[in-house]
Amino acid sequence: MRVLLTGAAGFIGSRVRAALNADGHEVVAADIMLDAAHGPGAELPDDTSRVDVRDADALAPLLSGVDVVCHQAAVVGAGVNAADAPSYGSHNDYGTAVLLAQMFAAGVQRLVLASSMVVYGQGGYRCPEHGAVEPLPRTRADLDGGVFEHRCPVGGEELQWQLVGEDAPLRPRSLYAASKAAQEHYALAWAESTGGSVVALRYHNVYGPGMPRDTPYSGVAAIFRSSLEKGEPPRVFEDGGQMRDFVHVEDVAAANVAAVRSEAGGFLAANVCSGRPVSIMTVASRICEARGGPAPVVTGQYRSGDVRHIVADPALAAESLGFRARVDPDQGLREFAFAPLRA
Repeated sequence: MRVLLTGAAGFIGSRVRAALNADGHEVVAADIMLDAAHGPGAELPDDTSRVDVRDADALAPLLSGVDVVCHQAAVVGAGVNAADAPSYGSHNDYGTAVLLAQMFAAGVQRLVLASSMVVYGQGGYRCPEHGAVEPLPRTRADLDGGVFEHRCPVGGEELQWQLVGEDAPLRPRSLYAASKAAQEHYALAWAESTGGSVVALRYHNVYGPGMPRDTPYSGVAAIFRSSLEKGEPPRVFEDGGQMRDFVHVEDVAAANVAAVRSEAGGFLAANVCSGRPVSIMTVASRICEARGGPAPVVTGQYRSGDVRHIVADPALAAESLGFRARVDPDQGLREFAFAPLRA
């Protein structure tokens, strides 16, 4: 198939491009090359068009003869401050709206959308006494006192995390999350109104070679790596017990190939995850052990609004797309300890 790939030069996009090519697809590659993602003066890769998806005139010619669009382009990160809101709204949401309009004009009926687990906000929680519940917000007094787990809204018991499925409500808690939820809503409405199909891939914590380092948008695994390279121990917030799902970028690329192959109609959202939850302390420890560096330091510090646990259910992606992650985070994180990072 002929696939238009936006964000093709990025950390994830470049791996998706390689995987699509290996699967026999013809890739039309586009990227705006934002400094925040690539660094100042980064060179445009070969056979890639420098195109802003918000520019309808530049986008339209790239859609000629395209069978499916794989939309990776986005401004990423949790949002450094409220001043980031216009950037997220412009690049992520307006850009997606322009892309969908141009797809309709060109008669392109299929979209694979890079979404994120951040659309869920909180993860899933269960009370040992009262079953599945919505957790009480963590109070500053508890956090200052080193009490990091959520409590039950009924009896105040400490809650246990559980897997989050795609039927969980979308409750974004950051500017970036709000923009990703909006992208999904635009895509869903487009599918309903045009008869097109959308697979929204909700990436969990992506890591791997080529990950950007030392920016506000770096993932925590890359931040831990950078600390060790400076001879400093990784600093782990709270008590290190925060549970996440770390999925290797090669598995993310494979999920995109599976979505491009998919014949699912309408709108489908699917978690892209390893299915093997790990704590943040474990992530830091695996990287430290591999590099032989200083052990992680648990700081007890916290950031207001941070999510305590969010761990994905991989079942729907396996059932609907035939996607199962292959890289075990235990081994993948050890290999990541020496993987090249993007400046």
